[in-house]
Amino acid sequence: MTTTDLPASLIPTLPGQYYTDPAIFSLEQSHVFEDMWFCAVRSGDLPTPGSFKKVQVGRESVLVVRSRDGQLRAFLNICRHRGAQICTEESGQVKRAFQCPYHAWTYDLEGKLVAAPNLTKMPDIDRVGYGLVSVALREWLGYAWLCLAKEPPSFEDDVVGAIVERLGSVEVIDSYQLDSLAVGRRITYDVQANWKLIIENFMECYHCATIHPELTEVLPEFADGYAAQFFVGHGAEFGDDVKGFTVDGSEGFGKLPGVDDEQDRRYYAITVRPTVFVNLVPDHVIFHRMYPISADRTIVECDWLYSHEVVESGKDVARSVELFHRVNEQDFAACERTQPAMSSRAYANGGVLVPSEHHIGAFHEWLMQRISR
Repeated sequence: MTTTDLPASLIPTLPGQYYTDPAIFSLEQSHVFEDMWFCAVRSGDLPTPGSFKKVQVGRESVLVVRSRDGQLRAFLNICRHRGAQICTEESGQVKRAFQCPYHAWTYDLEGKLVAAPNLTKMPDIDRVGYGLVSVALREWLGYAWLCLAKEPPSFEDDVVGAIVERLGSVEVIDSYQLDSLAVGRRITYDVQANWKLIIENFMECYHCATIHPELTEVLPEFADGYAAQFFVGHGAEFGDDVKGFTVDGSEGFGKLPGVDDEQDRRYYAITVRPTVFVNLVPDHVIFHRMYPISADRTIVECDWLYSHEVVESGKDVARSVELFHRVNEQDFAACERTQPAMSSRAYANGGVLVPSEHHIGAFHEWLMQRISR
């Protein structure tokens, strides 16, 4: 961080190179995305044995698959023979096995090597030992979280703990029953900006009155510039005349069954490092996952989750989707406006944070500790 003397009201940021330097992005890939729990895929996207999805976690291509016993498993998407990528399609369905398109080494849904040309003439090959390389996987909140580390950190401390730190208890997030909700809409955004700019934007509301007119109409306290997500257990209240978390404040749907009166008419925002945002409102949940591609490009996948009754009945979710879709577009446009300036000499020593953005300074300190390991 910059060592320039600053007024007591201001906090230094990371220098611009932390948003543009491929070498720093490489450190983040190895020490952040590959060493931490990374939210990869919605479990319901893989409904039957043989369903698979390919995801990028740091520098690794990972194959997430529903096995024959109904469990989700994850493997490095690399053939153990000569290293060819086994699956080149983003998602799909196989019957019983994956076959490498190079030399036809074949692996079952549990990752075991089950066939290869002339394999019977090589009886000394351990078919489990030469199976696909497993990746640690945990399911929570209806999503599969992966960790490539040889010794994964505590899921309870790093992931569950982030939720508890924000909401005060795990029972609060449990009441929304995310694992039982259905995807009512999914939008994928290709953002030409560094992943940290997106994180930093989400963590503060200093910009809300400037670029989020629809959001501040629904959540008037956000116009004051303070991010309510950083007060434990506090949810931003809907405006007095607001009926629902919709683009025009009109009525949404009935609150989710587990949501109590204290959570009604409130919005809660949570950041789970490194790349997840969870937004809770009474009748639905908005769940962001980020896939950093390069120092200046990030794919963001956003799910709007509703009760199965809402989705299966074909009810129109457009007004509730539109509110946060506009927020996303406004935020990502701001990040894309900022990205080019990260390489400017004006930002060589970084910028500054005002007091309401102090938690971004804490995020920078955390990041520096991670990549210096």
